[in-house]
This record gives sequence, structure tokens and C-alpha cells, in this order.
Amino acid sequence: DVQLQASGGGLVQTGGSLRLSCATSGFSFDDHSIGWFRQAPGKEREAVSCFSSPGISVFYVDSVKGRFTVSRDNAKNTVYLQMNSLKPEDTAVYYCARRVYAGCSSAIEMYDVWGQGTLVTVSS
Repeated sequence: DVQLQASGGGLVQTGGSLRLSCATSGFSFDDHSIGWFRQAPGKEREAVSCFSSPGISVFYVDSVKGRFTVSRDNAKNTVYLQMNSLKPEDTAVYYCARRVYAGCSSAIEMYDVWGQGTLVTVSS
């Protein structure tokens, strides 16, 4: 089975840091980009970041540029999202998802398999 499992969320104060992990299995990790999305209460799901396969490009939404860093470990089939200088507006459930093809996209419909989500809460 194709699986993605996001983890690493939690409660952190403003200015703090968290590192999310997206562990994958059941498919050729090298052939797919992995994206990070988030959904805050009452809001639509939005793309946050993406690390393409074979690692040519990355994508960040403007609101996290300079604060979040995405990386991938092909040996562990895992993608990470390092989140620094967290703000209350970063509070959301964070999801990782498999892009159908290589390359990055911010369009939700371009991702075919989703992890279960991990909750990030940033207190003010």
C-alpha cells in the first residue's frame, strides 16, 4: 500500500520551532515530489512547501519564506519540514502528499495520496 505518515506536530510558543516528518512507503520515492499543505480551522487547505524529485526545485508559499525549510532524505524515503520563527497564524493541521509526477505544484488536485495530518498549534 502507498502510505504517507506525517508526524512531529505539537504545541509551541510564538517564535519556537518544530520539525515535521513525512515518512513514505509503498512506492518509488525517487519518482515523486512530496508537498506539504496546511489547513487552519475554517479555512481552505493551502500549499505550504514542496520538494521535487529529483531534487531540482523547491516551493514555498510567501508567508513561510525565510522561516520554513523543506528537505528530503531519499535513503529514508522521508521529507522534512523545518519550521522556525513560528507564528500563531501557522496554527493548522499539516499534511504531506504525493505529487502525481515529478516537479512541484501548489494545486491540491495534483497530489494523489495524502497522509493523515499532524496538528501544529502556536500559542501567542
